[in-house]
Amino acid sequence: MIIAVDVYYEENQAKSVGVIFENWEDSKPLDIITSYTENPHEYEPGFFYKRELPCIRELMKHTDINQIHTIVVDGYVYLNNVKRPGLGHFVYTDFSENIPVIGVAKNAFQDNKAVVQHDNEAFVQKVYRGKSAKPLYITSIGMELAVAAQHIQSMYGEYRFPHLLKLLDKHTKEALL
Repeated sequence: MIIAVDVYYEENQAKSVGVIFENWEDSKPLDIITSYTENPHEYEPGFFYKRELPCIRELMKHTDINQIHTIVVDGYVYLNNVKRPGLGHFVYTDFSENIPVIGVAKNAFQDNKAVVQHDNEAFVQKVYRGKSAKPLYITSIGMELAVAAQHIQSMYGEYRFPHLLKLLDKHTKEALL
């Protein structure tokens, strides 16, 4: 199975959501799981993983990890051409480097201290979906980048953002209960 994960924050709580599906072309999830984390780590520019990783770790406790063969994260695996690790890399190492991780980002990574784009072209593949002229930025670890990009390209939905990832985004941003 594949799980796509995302985290949303409100005040002193984080909501993590996972959309679980069997095949890249699926139009409907097998399951949608949710977990909540009290008092998540404060946001630190350049260290996004410190905030997200504990929430994703908690969410994954609600899955049969042995059935998961790929994790999709909202973000990057590598942030530059010398492989500065991003969220996806930390998720990969957190799960003993046994489960490949694909990072899907809507925007090019930018340095928080400057307006210039980071130098990570060597580890990013742009994927154009639907009629959009704006790409998705794909990174991966534990899986060839071209294969990861093809998986995201093949996902169900006619628009730039695949249907199941849009569903994930919707469920993640629904009000915390």
